[in-house]
Amino acid sequence: MPSRRRVPPRVRAVLAPLGRALGAVVLAGVLLAGVLLVPTTALARIVAAAPPVAAPTGPPVPGHAPLASVITDAAGVPFARLYEQYRIPTEPGEIAEAMKAAVVAIEDRRFFVHDGVDWRGVGRAILTNLALSGAPFDGQGASTITMQYAKNLRLYAMADSAEERAAAVADTMGRKLADVRTALRLERRLGKQEILARYLNTVYFGHSAYGVAAAARTYFATSPAELTLPQAALLAGMIKAPSTFDPVSAPAAARARRDLVLTAMAEVGSITERQADAARAQGLGAVEPLRRTDAGCVGADPGSGFFCRYVVDYLESAGLDVAELRTGGYTVRTTLDRRVTAAAVRAAAQVPADATEGIANAMAIVAPGREHHRVLALAANRTLGTDAAVGQTAYALPSAPVPHGAGSIFKIFTAAAAMERGLGIHSPVPAPERYTSRMFRDGGRPYTVTGGGGAADETTLQGALALSPNTTFVALLDGLGSVDPVVEMARRLGLRRSLALPAEPDATIGEVMRAEERASFTLGPVPVVPLELANVGATLVSGGVWCPPTPILEVTDRTGAPIALPEAPCERAIPEGLADTLVVGLSDDTVYGTAAGAADAAGWNRPMLGKTGTTQHHFSAGFVGATPQLAGAVLTWSDADPPRPICVGDPPRLCADGTLFGGTVPAATWFAAMRPLHAGLPVASLPEPDPRHLTGGIGSGDD
Repeated sequence: MPSRRRVPPRVRAVLAPLGRALGAVVLAGVLLAGVLLVPTTALARIVAAAPPVAAPTGPPVPGHAPLASVITDAAGVPFARLYEQYRIPTEPGEIAEAMKAAVVAIEDRRFFVHDGVDWRGVGRAILTNLALSGAPFDGQGASTITMQYAKNLRLYAMADSAEERAAAVADTMGRKLADVRTALRLERRLGKQEILARYLNTVYFGHSAYGVAAAARTYFATSPAELTLPQAALLAGMIKAPSTFDPVSAPAAARARRDLVLTAMAEVGSITERQADAARAQGLGAVEPLRRTDAGCVGADPGSGFFCRYVVDYLESAGLDVAELRTGGYTVRTTLDRRVTAAAVRAAAQVPADATEGIANAMAIVAPGREHHRVLALAANRTLGTDAAVGQTAYALPSAPVPHGAGSIFKIFTAAAAMERGLGIHSPVPAPERYTSRMFRDGGRPYTVTGGGGAADETTLQGALALSPNTTFVALLDGLGSVDPVVEMARRLGLRRSLALPAEPDATIGEVMRAEERASFTLGPVPVVPLELANVGATLVSGGVWCPPTPILEVTDRTGAPIALPEAPCERAIPEGLADTLVVGLSDDTVYGTAAGAADAAGWNRPMLGKTGTTQHHFSAGFVGATPQLAGAVLTWSDADPPRPICVGDPPRLCADGTLFGGTVPAATWFAAMRPLHAGLPVASLPEPDPRHLTGGIGSGDD
């Protein structure tokens, strides 16, 4: 058998491009011969049956182009959009006839008569390209609207990498043959109006606007259905080269291109010459500035960025991938109430970000209930963003952990745990100025606290919740015998995420508090999420029923079909009688307790539960309050690096010693938001206390 001669590499390098060129010429000859000699339907069958050349053909009808997902308030009004490409889905009947006619006239006059491929145009393009460059597929392409749509789908919907995106637009015979094959399949499965609408939904119009709806909104602040003739002609002309025919940066070129489209429309008879002349006489009409829609939560409507951030985090935790959110065209109807949000934003801004660098003031408001705890507002004295110089922050202030804690607000959990063991809100409790624990230790020494809260040596549990003596609640811990029931009570009432935060590489905050029996837990020194504190208030005024703080009413996909999201069910955290009595036990804080001054200054005269808290060194302070209608929490803290004490003033400021308490800025913020929100609501009474939890002597099994 004769041996095969190997072709030297240098010769192969010369022959390879010649082979490819010869292949292109042969393919062009076949196509051209088909155009000249074979009926187009037969040629279409030949091309459809041909094997792929240098590029994949994709599925019979490729998937949809990426669509922006919209996030709306409870009334269905959008306040944020998530997208990689700003594209709004539009049905054929939602696009002005002028827009359809304009794009057909300038891009593909034979669109309504060909089968997806304009075989005459293919023949002309091949002959022209051969004459000009000797390469049949370089230069004129004779791409129809259907073929362009096929290419756009490959680029926007199917390409997952930079290499695939480059291949989708490569000027190769393989890619063009793939477009032909896909176009023929599309035409067999979809009507002309559907193809035209899908094409107009995919094309790029510049300034981050993909599709005709985004373009209409960006350039003219209108909908695709309301586009006028000159507006439609301008947009149709931009498809060829959006930057070249940009009405903002290149108005002369844009006008010339628009007028060319109008001429083409008159030539094909879609408008009259008189209509074309009238449209040419008009200006370009692009709005100034353009109505760009920023992507993501940073671009959300004013005051709603933090809520948007919580929505995205919530959906991600529920299993909806963020990348899918940015491309899937979902509609997310949330629980955001714009009236409640506006009130919370105004109240939080009493600590102005531009005048109080290093001080954060965040508020969360939740609607109580026994079936849902819907989040109505998440606000702060800053906006979501990355420019700290203008008071922005990338930290989700109302729904992320506050590192310094909430202080004496945690005494709620100690009180609830003690009541579950038999203590009543009228039961006497010690309130000395100094107390040394009989069982808890601090660095090898007995744990000692000071601060009788202005009470006598003895008070009631209700009085202790109002005046907040530290000594009382450490004494209650001694009576419980362990920190464990207090930590567990905090979890049950709502601190699910806060207690699960990592404290050590292999342990959560809750686990460390339990394992090390840290009595300081009752004084609230650990990181806590403001939203979870608001939900604690909602749980108490909901008869002891905990529900997850949800921001979602409904999620639908691009077709309008609902998406089911997993959500933790509501559960009874504590017996109803205990919860109702504890609410009453917390009702004196605004009457004669640590928040009374703020309540009086605000003119507040409704019954409510309330509890203030302040942490060591005055790094942070908080207030949680609730009526049967609304529950809310405010935390004010130093987020300077390193943190510094906060002094109360107008405005508050960072200082050396600190005068911040829960009854100052946090309580004032709470009342500033809640007073106008309750103005139109009936005065709701607090629940009747359970007599068994007034004087105590019963255990949890009795309820």
